[in-house]
Amino acid sequence: MTTTEGGSPDAPTESDESAADAADESEAVEARYAVILDHLPHGRADDDRPRHRKSPLAYALGERDFRLFELTLSDDADISIGDRVVIGPTEARDVVSGFKQVDYDDLSNNANAELEYAVEEIIDANEQRFVDFYNDAQPITLRLHQLNLLPGIGKKLRNNILDQRKRGPFESFEDLEDRVSGLHNPREVLTERIMEELRDDDLKYKTFVGREQ
Repeated sequence: MTTTEGGSPDAPTESDESAADAADESEAVEARYAVILDHLPHGRADDDRPRHRKSPLAYALGERDFRLFELTLSDDADISIGDRVVIGPTEARDVVSGFKQVDYDDLSNNANAELEYAVEEIIDANEQRFVDFYNDAQPITLRLHQLNLLPGIGKKLRNNILDQRKRGPFESFEDLEDRVSGLHNPREVLTERIMEELRDDDLKYKTFVGREQ
C-alpha cells in the first residue's frame, strides 16, 4: 500500500496532492507530523543505483493516525531518529520532499526496533487524546465494544470503565487507574493495541491505525 510521492497522508490515492492543494485554498490546513524511526542518508541498501543518484530516505510514523511512511528527504536534511518532521501540507514541509505509505513488513530493522518507543512517545505527548478514547469508546456491534479490543479488557472491566465514566469523564491515565478497579497501566494497554494493529494488516477492526483521530 503506497501513496503518490508528495501526496497527503490523509487519503492515500493518486489525487492526494491536488486534493490537498484544493483544501489549502479553501481553509487553513493544520500541519501533520511524523516521527522518524530510521534515517537512511544514502538510500536503501537494496537500491543498485549509484550513490549520487539515490536520495536520502527515512522511515516514519504518522502522529495522528499511526500510518507508516517511507520519506524522501532533501539532500541537506539534518534529522535524527525520534525527530518530528512535517509531512503535510506540501508547502509546510521543510526536509521532506515526498513520501509513500508502507506496511509494517517494509520497515528496516532499525525502524522496527524504534516503533514501539515512538508509539509510546506519541501517546505521552497527547495524553488527553488517548484518555478520551476511554471516555468516548462506543459499541461496535451488539456484543462487541471498542473497549473490548484493548488487550486484557473483558466484559467485567469494560463495564467498570463505562460505569465510572458516567460519573464524569476521565482526566488522565492516573485518574483512570484510580477510579477503575482492575485497570492497570491504561497507557501500556493502548500501546499494545496500536502495535497489534500496526503488525497485523488483516485485523477486522482497527481503532487507531489508519484512522483520523
